[in-house]
Amino acid sequence: MEKNEVIILDDRGFIQAKGSEVKDFLQNIITNDIQKVSGNSTIFSSIFTPQGKYLFEFFVLKVKEGYLLECEKKSTKDLIKLLNFYKLRAKVEFIDLSEKYVPCIISIEKFKEISKSETSKGKTANYQENPLYVDPRNEKLGAKIIFKLENSDTMLKKLNLNNLDKKEYYKKSFKLGIPQINLNKLKDKIFGIENNLDELNGIDFKKGCYVGQENTSRIKLRNKLRRRILPIEKISGEINENEILKYDKYEIGKVLIDKPYAFALIKIVDPDLKEFINTELICGKSKVKILKPEWI
Repeated sequence: MEKNEVIILDDRGFIQAKGSEVKDFLQNIITNDIQKVSGNSTIFSSIFTPQGKYLFEFFVLKVKEGYLLECEKKSTKDLIKLLNFYKLRAKVEFIDLSEKYVPCIISIEKFKEISKSETSKGKTANYQENPLYVDPRNEKLGAKIIFKLENSDTMLKKLNLNNLDKKEYYKKSFKLGIPQINLNKLKDKIFGIENNLDELNGIDFKKGCYVGQENTSRIKLRNKLRRRILPIEKISGEINENEILKYDKYEIGKVLIDKPYAFALIKIVDPDLKEFINTELICGKSKVKILKPEWI
């Protein structure tokens, strides 16, 4: 995107996590290391089931009163419910602030101009009490600045930013192999590591225990990862949820997210992904191909 363009993501939600024990609480359940979070650093993280299955993903920012979790807006209430399930007697509180804040995508160049600093994944700064950070997953997704909803129009004009359709952002994310819409369709259906969180800086394999850590570490350290979520693009026909992808005589995947951008859980061994990643595949009554993310 151009330097003075912005994309408003009104489909993102926010949760304030606060309390005297909030840091230790989060450290014990999320997949990334809360120690990395500061006024200068934002992380991408997740929560798994005890078996290591994927449940939720979010960004964690440091704010004056604890932390701010940014997630898909439709999952906000369920994420709060899960956090309260683990709360027990911990001195923590979770507040839905989805109607208070709105995140806006800006270019890396604009981030540098506003923050007056160089960039790195997760690099965080502040502009007139509005936090901004470089996407910790992939710098090609740009940076975000978070405004209070009541001030967003004024701030966008002040920064001379022109609004683009958010479809442009999600299309780019799709081509990078990063699903961000309808993530509930992955919930409890795949191992968290199969959602490529190891490639997106979403798991810290050196930190202490977290929910689902045992299976996640075993899969990673013993090289047991056999499937990954990958973007698929139709050649002809329509892509539908739960359809099986076939290559030659092999069933090599299953569609988990069909719309608006399709992602399937794809075998990466037996047969090897290299055999069919550039090949026309059968998907139900349709023909598709796998889009190869740069990190493969």
